[in-house]
Amino acid sequence: MIARVRKNDIVHVISGKNKGKQGSVIAISPKKGNKEGEVMVKGIAIATRHVKPRRAGEPGGIRKEESFIDMSQVMPVCSSCKKPSRVNAKMLDTGRSARVCNRCKEIF
Repeated sequence: MIARVRKNDIVHVISGKNKGKQGSVIAISPKKGNKEGEVMVKGIAIATRHVKPRRAGEPGGIRKEESFIDMSQVMPVCSSCKKPSRVNAKMLDTGRSARVCNRCKEIF
């Protein structure tokens, strides 16, 4: 099975409080049990964390950083047609599989 979303992909948020925003994937958490997995997207799902200093000289304070959102809430943006689209898999002549845009049939 081919991964729908990979690191450094541009994704479009399709549900939740960040609906309509786009960003680049920073990290991916693998699927656990029945969940599809989670993604961390740059500039989306910003959480405020109150951090305590752990070592001498380390600053504490309030930090804003991205948190993981469910992979079902994002859709990859095609690099050629620049629209959010579903992903199909296609076997290449070399025997490898590639991700293909479902709208314009171009390889990601």
